[in-house]
Amino acid sequence: MGRQAVIVGAADAPLENGVLKDGGTVLQVQARTAKAALDEAGLNLAEVDGLLTAGLWGVPGPGSLMSITLGEYLGIRPRFTDATNIGGSAFEAHLAHAAMAIEKGYCEVALISYGSTQRSDRSRNLAGRPPTLTMQYESPFGMLMPVGGYALSAMRHMHDYGTTSEQLAEIAVAARQWASLNPMATHRTPITVDDVLASPMISAPLHQLDCCLVSDGAAAVVVTTEERARSLPTKPIYVRGYGESHTHWTISQMPDLTTTTASETGRRAMNMAGVRHDDIDVLQIYDSFTITTLLTLEALGFCRRGEGGEFVSEGRLGPGGERPINTNGGGLSCAHPGMYGLLLMVEAIRQLRGECGERQLPNPTVALVNGTGGTLSSTATCVLATH
Repeated sequence: MGRQAVIVGAADAPLENGVLKDGGTVLQVQARTAKAALDEAGLNLAEVDGLLTAGLWGVPGPGSLMSITLGEYLGIRPRFTDATNIGGSAFEAHLAHAAMAIEKGYCEVALISYGSTQRSDRSRNLAGRPPTLTMQYESPFGMLMPVGGYALSAMRHMHDYGTTSEQLAEIAVAARQWASLNPMATHRTPITVDDVLASPMISAPLHQLDCCLVSDGAAAVVVTTEERARSLPTKPIYVRGYGESHTHWTISQMPDLTTTTASETGRRAMNMAGVRHDDIDVLQIYDSFTITTLLTLEALGFCRRGEGGEFVSEGRLGPGGERPINTNGGGLSCAHPGMYGLLLMVEAIRQLRGECGERQLPNPTVALVNGTGGTLSSTATCVLATH
């Protein structure tokens, strides 16, 4: 049909100490970020005919029918709707679905939205998941979740490849270096490898500073056609490639504790986009835990399997490094509202548009965004470009 999907609007909610600066409910903050993204794009809610969202897993009530609830609240009656929830990677999958819907003519303007008030509500804990269905084989035994599953993966990687806690700590240090350049980040005070290792052990071998923040947050992204974008005020960002997959929910069923489906979704996204690793200027990689970043870098092929520990060392990931990632501070230092994938996307868009101030990279043209959901359960990868 000759239609090309482009991103024309992006917004996120300002936080103060990890809490919504302007307060409000999940619906109110999504309404604010949706309006901000649409205003930036020169569009309005009446023009939105595609709605994609997901509620934070485990939140009762309207979160289970979030697209319907949000559509009602915003007054949107969509021609195309998607409430796919595969955890933190859901929004990279949503972008893929929105692009396909736009290109096939199912809708003209798609809004991707997410909001969470988990910190304000104090709704997050380590008590595990209800011992029903497949969880009955894990939850009753008391492993902290989700951190316990990631800790198992980290321990296995250490056993198989000699990865060290010091190497994992380098990932947290790099994230904080980027956060120190971001006035909107929750934690900006620099940290060292020794600081990470001295922080409390949460689930061996993962320390507190190996773990993402627990914050509120919200974001919105607007997608439309390249033709429509010509009359809009923002610089369009092209959706060039994508891939999605999942393997398990319970960590005991993960096929291999030391690799994820990013090896598949990354390859598909990059092949679709026609890019190689050297073409990618900036990476936005889900960092729920330091081990998540390391495993994803290996799975995506930026280093060989088992070599992630060496790859993330010596400042490679931080400001001035040869492989910059998570330039706003990521889930480890900027924000992590339960599911972080849409905030990754917003940062990638802003880097490609040159809007990141002190942390701006020099003239990036291609970004790779990778989300991870569940307990290393799902991944989705998107390649974005300026042309």
